[in-house]
Amino acid sequence: MAKLNFGGVEEEVVTREEFPLEQARELLSTETIAVIGYGVQGPGQSLNMRDNGFNVIVGQRKGGKSWDKAVADGWVPGETLFELEEALSKGTIICYLLSDAAQIELWPTVKANLIAGKSLYFSHGFGITYKDQTGIIPPADIDVYLVAPKGSGTSLRRMFVEGKGLNSSFAVFQDATGKAREKCIAMGIGVGSGYLFETDFYREVTSDLTGERGTLMGAIQGIFAAQYEVLRSNGHTPSEAFNETVEELTQSLMPLVSENGMDWMYANCSTTAQRGALDWWKPFRDATKPVFEKLYNSVKSGEQASISITRNSQPDYRVKLEEELAELRESEMWQAGSTVRGLRPERN
Repeated sequence: MAKLNFGGVEEEVVTREEFPLEQARELLSTETIAVIGYGVQGPGQSLNMRDNGFNVIVGQRKGGKSWDKAVADGWVPGETLFELEEALSKGTIICYLLSDAAQIELWPTVKANLIAGKSLYFSHGFGITYKDQTGIIPPADIDVYLVAPKGSGTSLRRMFVEGKGLNSSFAVFQDATGKAREKCIAMGIGVGSGYLFETDFYREVTSDLTGERGTLMGAIQGIFAAQYEVLRSNGHTPSEAFNETVEELTQSLMPLVSENGMDWMYANCSTTAQRGALDWWKPFRDATKPVFEKLYNSVKSGEQASISITRNSQPDYRVKLEEELAELRESEMWQAGSTVRGLRPERN
């Protein structure tokens, strides 16, 4: 493992230079990797592994939209695309990439196919960490590990096609064969990770649930809405409010922050913007930190897991979800966003 310095803190990571793709392919050359589920992470991970030369099959219920999407992506029914039960039987590494609620529902079928020596692979620590609520308790004679790309399956695939890699965490929960760790890292290389950093199932799920409810989605939407509403209530037009709140951030500033860091961004904006940003970032930190602490404690206690399992398992979940998404989609801010995106000029 390579030792890197993160702001004075030393950490070991795995890069593609020290664990090349050829090594990963050789290590998993006798394995049949069965990707169960073709929703959020399934397409990106399975396609990347297929393109990287791994032996991959997909398991999905026949007749649904995800089955049709898999066929459109080149998976062949009866050859590389199978019903869930058949894929589970054929696979030696079971990539359990269904939603958390769906994992609970299918678990008895999955468990029945986990014979000694197989591997159970996750991209989220939820099912294992909250086993008292999910009932997901693997047999003792299999390997259990995870690789969690730090982004959506869509981003994972897009970056792979561009010749880039999305960083991932990895963790081993159970090593029955003595080879779980190296197989886990090989899977991480296979799905297209940039570099891999080690964690455990508990830390993965607590950081992930905090992140997606925080700066990745929940907090950022809340901050967007607050600033947009303040601008609109003070007479600014929808176009001006959206551009100053979202468009400039996502299209201009965040790519530069990604490339160079926030310190560079501060140093390379106008002196007026620089002064204001330096003066106001700490008040925003102080105002939101108690909310993040409350959020983290809710995740740590298992409360957020309980809420997710209960609500996402309701028969009318999809109906209620669509109502909540419609509230976002039909809000003035995101209607303005749709219009602004449509006005972005195409490059020639």
